[in-house]
Amino acid sequence: MTAGQPESTRAAPADGAAVEAAAQALARGELVAFPTETVYGLGARADSDEAVARIFAAKGRPAEHPLIVHVASIEAAREFAAAWPAAAQTLARAFWPGPLTLIVSRRPQVAAAAAGGQPTIGLRMPAHPVALALLRAAAQRGVAGVAGPSANRFGRVSPTCAEHVRAEFGPQLHLLDGGACAVGIESAIVDCTREPPALLRPGQLERRRIEAALGAPLGMPAVDSPRASGTLEAHYAPSASVLLLDGPDLAARTAQPPAQADRGVGVYSRRVPAAGWLHRPMPGDPDAAAQELFAALRWFDQAAARVIWVERVPATAAWEGIRDRLQRAAAAHTEPDLDPPPRP
Repeated sequence: MTAGQPESTRAAPADGAAVEAAAQALARGELVAFPTETVYGLGARADSDEAVARIFAAKGRPAEHPLIVHVASIEAAREFAAAWPAAAQTLARAFWPGPLTLIVSRRPQVAAAAAGGQPTIGLRMPAHPVALALLRAAAQRGVAGVAGPSANRFGRVSPTCAEHVRAEFGPQLHLLDGGACAVGIESAIVDCTREPPALLRPGQLERRRIEAALGAPLGMPAVDSPRASGTLEAHYAPSASVLLLDGPDLAARTAQPPAQADRGVGVYSRRVPAAGWLHRPMPGDPDAAAQELFAALRWFDQAAARVIWVERVPATAAWEGIRDRLQRAAAAHTEPDLDPPPRP
């Protein structure tokens, strides 16, 4: 069995009435799911700890795990910052709007719940036209920024289309449909509270581009680095167990049609297995692979796979963000019986 084509990356144009209604809901302290170019977010006004608490409750997310605050401009971001380092200004000017989150010192008494109680805060200006329209409309109603983690249950696969959000939370959630997300994995996160700035989470915005903008190499995360969204060892996990396999190992396991013991095994690979496997082809281009990664993992869950054998991606900079997400998805399951031995 082979998967069909991945979802389209074309974003629906922003509907003015829908955006207006969503902005009003945010101003009232309600939750709104909205599209970004990375994944769909579950949003609440960041300046209301009560509204932000609804995000944690809906996701089942621990309240000490910080959220990313989405803003409509650099000026709006600076309203949340106690200090705005030169590195933050450089990176914001180079990559905003876009898939980059900057961590800076948080202004006291501002967005404490969104920051998970930390003295720092993560800020991002998304590039999706629907997200920007929502943020601008909300700002006109006094909402300075929108806290918006991925619109899924805590630790699970992030949503990259409106259908994924509906599957997680049902029809009662206020949802703006902006089409399928073009990037497909979450933003890169750079800690600008230290010198040199450190990359806390990779994304599709490559490390080399960030370093080129800074004119210097990024540092390594430190023991005392701020907690950042989506950096737990186990995260982004489907219901099925994920097992990462080197190409030759995967080829050996799937060289023959699946045996009875292989029922319930899905294969996500650039290599084509023998006939009969529950297979979804992985794109060979890293941007295309990132765009469909989470949709692919959800597809295997819908196909009732109990384990997914995933071909390891190349150990190159272009695949760093995808490699990070797959490693975290694999870390979520450690049951030894879900790692069948190679076929003879």
